[in-house]
Order: sequence, then structure tokens, then C-alpha cells
Amino acid sequence: MSFKPAPFIKEQTDAAKKKIGDKPALVALSGGVDSSVAALIVHNAIGKNLHAVFVDTGLMRQNEAENVKKAFAKSGLNLQIVNASEKFFSKLKGVTEPEKKRKIIGEQFIRVFEEYAKVHGIKVLVQGTIAPDWIESGGAGRDTIKSHHNVGGLPEKMGLELFEPLRDCYKHEVRILAKELSLPNEICERQPFPGPGLAVRIVGEVTKERAEIVRKCCFIVEEEIESASKSGEIERPWQYFAALLDTKTVGVRGDERSYHYTVVVRSVRSLDGMTANFSHLPAKLLEKISSRITNEVREVGRVLYDITNKPPSTVELE
Repeated sequence: MSFKPAPFIKEQTDAAKKKIGDKPALVALSGGVDSSVAALIVHNAIGKNLHAVFVDTGLMRQNEAENVKKAFAKSGLNLQIVNASEKFFSKLKGVTEPEKKRKIIGEQFIRVFEEYAKVHGIKVLVQGTIAPDWIESGGAGRDTIKSHHNVGGLPEKMGLELFEPLRDCYKHEVRILAKELSLPNEICERQPFPGPGLAVRIVGEVTKERAEIVRKCCFIVEEEIESASKSGEIERPWQYFAALLDTKTVGVRGDERSYHYTVVVRSVRSLDGMTANFSHLPAKLLEKISSRITNEVREVGRVLYDITNKPPSTVELE
């Protein structure tokens, strides 16, 4: 049976009115398609009683806050930007285990929302959780593959009620909803970005320095792949990014020995994120990406390309 967006939007709008009523609510808005669709559905239901909060964790994509402001400038959403990067980096100091990272980040998101909620009298937290999030987090008796920050990363005690209008949807269905809601194409077709942000693209300890390195590398990968897609050189992949390994390797810069980080480029094709195949990117494109990263990001001395499918790997490295 094909997915019908209009009845689903009406059903969830009615559910939001029933669940939230006239209580003020907060939606965790990242600028990705999931949280954006959740935000507009609830905004349709409760209007100005919805506070859309974008948390700058210090682990976001390049220019993320500015892009979110621009995308929702005409939406009527009550958008607030909260800079909490120092809190996140402080809590992640010395942590290397992926599941622990995810749980720390999930808890810190909630603590930021609780502080905001206390000031504004908010009772309900709206999240753009979708089916793969709770499935991979071990929901319904499944094995935990990785705890998504908005599911397995939630603290046991939380001072807010939870409303998740997209909980049973998959990514391709959310994109259909986004188009039905007339969201701009840059959001409708935006590639997925993990809730924990760049933290799951940093193998090992998360620091400001490493976050900045991987942010720059991700920007280069996105820019080159999107340019190749627009020119018709390749079909646009489902997801594409760079990840930073926690090891350094020996290289040469000029006539001198170098000892710098290794970056992994990842690009996959998928429908819903539950399974994925690595993209067969042209050698010239990979060469250009590698050359730009090693020339523009001086802390990086080696670039690898990940040719592993999901399964056995996951899309993100952590």
C-alpha cells in the first residue's frame, strides 16, 4: 500500500491537539527533514505555543545555525538558537566508547531542553524520532545496534512529556511528508545527519580540535559530491560525509616528514537507512576530494574510502 501523506498529517495534527492541547511545547529542531516535518505538524496544531529550539552542540555541520534560520525565516515558527557547545565538550572529555558518547549527548540535549522549558513553562517535548531510530536502539525487544540520542540516549528521569508524530515512519515517507508540507527542497532532499552530530564521525575522544577537522572535511565531501551530482557526473547518494580516525600516519609534505590524522570518506545508497550499499564514486571525484582535504585541512595526511555495505557495518562509524 502506498503511503498517503495528507491523511497522515491530519491524523498526527489531531493527535498533537489531543496530546498537547493548550500547553506550551518544545520541538527539538535540527534542520534535518525529520525534525522539520515534526515541527510543522505540531505547529499546525498548536501555533505559537510551539517553541522550536535549535541546540548548537559544537558538533553541527558548517554554518548549520545560519542555514536553519534561513530555511524557517518565513515559516512562522518561534525559533530559538541555544549555544550549549561548552557543556557538550565538557561532558564528552575523555570519553571514547561510542555507546557512552551517544548516551551523554542524549542526556545533555534533554538537560538543555529542561532548562529552557523551566524558564518558559513548557510541559511537552516534541521529537522527530522515526522507526529506524528506535529499532536500532533496541526497541520492541530487539538487540541494540547503536543507541540513537533521541531514544536510547534519553535519561530515565525526564521532566517533560514526549510526543513523537513520526515514530512509525521511515525516511522515504518523511520526505514525502516534507513535500506535502511545502518545505523547501534543500530540507526535503537533505541527506540524513546523525542526532549526535559530528561526535559519531570522530573515532575516539571528541574534542573541539577534532570536531573542527571533521567539520571541514565533511563540508568538502558534501560540496564535491553535490557538485558532481548537479553536473550529472553521478547520481546523488543517500548519505555522504567524512569521518576522523583516532590514529595518525606518516607522510611527506615538501621534503619533510609529516605525522597527521587519517580521514575516511563514506558515501552510501539506501532507501530507509536500514540497509545500505557503498557508492561506486568515480576515481577522479575521489581523487579531487582527497586532494582538497589534504591541502585545505592541514591536520589530515591520509584519506581512505569506505567500501563496506550495511550490514555488516552501520552507515556512521560510531
